[in-house]
Amino acid sequence: MTLPAGLSQGRPLLLVTPEQVLEIFLVSIAAGVIGALFGLGGGILIIPFLTLVEGVPVQFAIGASLVSVVATSSASAATYVQDHLTNLRLGMFLETGTVAGALTGAYVAIYFQGPNEWILFILFGAMLLYAAAVMISERRIDFPSGVTPDRVARTLKLGGEYTDESTGKVVKYEVTRTPQTLSISYLAGIVSGLLGVGGGVIKVPTMNLVSRIPVKVASATSNFMIGVTAAASASVYFLRGEVHPLLAAPLMIGVVAGAAVGTRLLRRTPPTRVKVLFAVLLAFVALNMILRGLNVRLG
Repeated sequence: MTLPAGLSQGRPLLLVTPEQVLEIFLVSIAAGVIGALFGLGGGILIIPFLTLVEGVPVQFAIGASLVSVVATSSASAATYVQDHLTNLRLGMFLETGTVAGALTGAYVAIYFQGPNEWILFILFGAMLLYAAAVMISERRIDFPSGVTPDRVARTLKLGGEYTDESTGKVVKYEVTRTPQTLSISYLAGIVSGLLGVGGGVIKVPTMNLVSRIPVKVASATSNFMIGVTAAASASVYFLRGEVHPLLAAPLMIGVVAGAAVGTRLLRRTPPTRVKVLFAVLLAFVALNMILRGLNVRLG
């Protein structure tokens, strides 16, 4: 199924049917669950669905996805903050890098439209495969121990604690290598602006494996951050007329509903299982996006 495209005053015109609006809404519920559970914003499902199934031009898919990422973050962040899963200090510190990267990515994205779209598909797939491999290899490191906070972390008091509902234990943790994580957060912001995925696909593994914080804290903190990151990028797409209301509206409603379920799942799911599910999901989507970029279709 495709969305007919034409031209209106020099801009692409998308004709969205009621059936497609319903399909987008239903998929967005699943995207909201996954986005809230893994701190990814749901873009890793929304972008492939809109482009591969509905035939939406990639710039419109990214614009709609970014708006839905803001909705996912808004729906789940409050719950995670209340549960003390979100590390607010770390999130605000890293957000300075991701917002700058998001604006950079949104402005650069215009050079990857039309015949150059395949570059974005392959880039997206490669990023997801990398994240999947890292999460699988480090899946048993649920609660990093023996972490020595660096100077920045000590000054900003970035360490924290939370109660893990799956074990009933209070988990205390420290944060390290914050300058390196800030640099990678800038790259995550660029990916968000280019691909409409909120940047969580990079931030969650980075916070867990570089800064050595528990995966649930990484996911919750990413959920807090992605809304601001996506809003910065979405503003650029909106000004370019690439946020279509009939794509964005059902996505926003659906992801909010799904995010309510995802937040409950994260609180009760063992960390190792979160990592494994995260990696399997990323690998599946990565394969489809790389094949799309190479103009190869499964089946």
